[in-house]
Amino acid sequence: MTGFINFPSWISPTVIPGLPIRWYGIMYLVAFGVTFVLFHHEMRRGGQATDRDQIADFFFWTILGLLLGGRLLYVLAFDPGHEYLSRPWMIVWPFENGRFTGIQGMSYYGGLVGAAVAAVIYARVRKLDILEWGDALAVSAPLGYTFGRFGNFINGELTGRVTAVPWGMLFPRARRYPAADQWVSSFAETVGIPIYDPAQLVNLPRHPSQLYEAVLEGFLLWLVLWFVFRKRRPFKGALMAIYVTGYGVARFMSGYFRGTNEAKGFVISLGNSSTTPALVSHGLELTEGQVISLGMVVAGIAILVVFRLLHKPPATVETFN
Repeated sequence: MTGFINFPSWISPTVIPGLPIRWYGIMYLVAFGVTFVLFHHEMRRGGQATDRDQIADFFFWTILGLLLGGRLLYVLAFDPGHEYLSRPWMIVWPFENGRFTGIQGMSYYGGLVGAAVAAVIYARVRKLDILEWGDALAVSAPLGYTFGRFGNFINGELTGRVTAVPWGMLFPRARRYPAADQWVSSFAETVGIPIYDPAQLVNLPRHPSQLYEAVLEGFLLWLVLWFVFRKRRPFKGALMAIYVTGYGVARFMSGYFRGTNEAKGFVISLGNSSTTPALVSHGLELTEGQVISLGMVVAGIAILVVFRLLHKPPATVETFN
C-alpha cells in the first residue's frame, strides 16, 4: 500500500500542447482580474472614486510595480551563478533552449515592495488619499494571490518538504535523493516506494505546499479581511497593517511545509538537528523565509500602532468661565 499521491498526469503547464500559452500566465491574469473587480467594488462602495479610468490607472501602475519588483528581487536573490548579471536580457526573455517558457521566477516580497512604491508615487502625483486606496487594495489582493499559487501547483514547482502524510504528492520536477543515503531508503520503504539499485535517485512524496499557501495566505486571509475587518475599519491604514500582519502569520505557518533552501538550511535551530534537510522540521527550526515572515508580523503591528497614533483625535481641553 502506497502512502502518497502521484501528481495528476492530466495536469500540464501548457494550455494547448505546441502553443506558447501556459496555465501559469492564465492564473496570473485571473488573479489580476479578480483583484481588480474586488478593488473596483470597494472603491465605489466607499465613495472614494467614481472614475473607472482612474481606478484602472492606479491598479495598472501598482501591478506594474509588483511585476518589476517581484522579478528584480528574484533575480538578485536567487541567482547564485550570476547568470542574469552576465546576460541581463534573460531577465525578461521568455525562451529557454529554444522553447517558450514564459518569464519564470517572482519574489513575493519584491512584488510587495514594488507595488507599494508604485502606489505611493501614483497617489502623490494624482493627489489621492493613499491610505484609503491602499486599504481597498489590501482587502482585495489576497483572493487573487490564491490563483497565483494554483499556477505554481500546475507548474509542479515550489514543492513542499518530504512527508509521509497520505496526501503527500510525487512531483515529477522535484529534486531526487540518492537511495544510498540511509534516510532516503528508510523513508522510501515507509511510503512504499521500491528501490532496485543503491545508485538509484529516488523521488519522494512532498507536501503540496502550493495549495496550503493558496488557502492560508490567499483564501483564508481574504475571508478575514473582507468579511471581518473591511466594514469595521477603526481608522485609515488599518487594513493595510492587518494585511501585512496576517500575511506574515500565514506565511510563517506555511513555512513548516514549504521546501527548504537546502544550501542554507535552517537559520535557527532550537530543536534536534536533522540530517534529512527536506523533511518536516524537528523541534523549533526556522527557515530564512520564516524569519522574514516574523519580521512582517512585527512590521505590520508597528504600522498599525503608527497609523493609530496618527489618526488619534486630539484631546479636548475643557475650559471654565
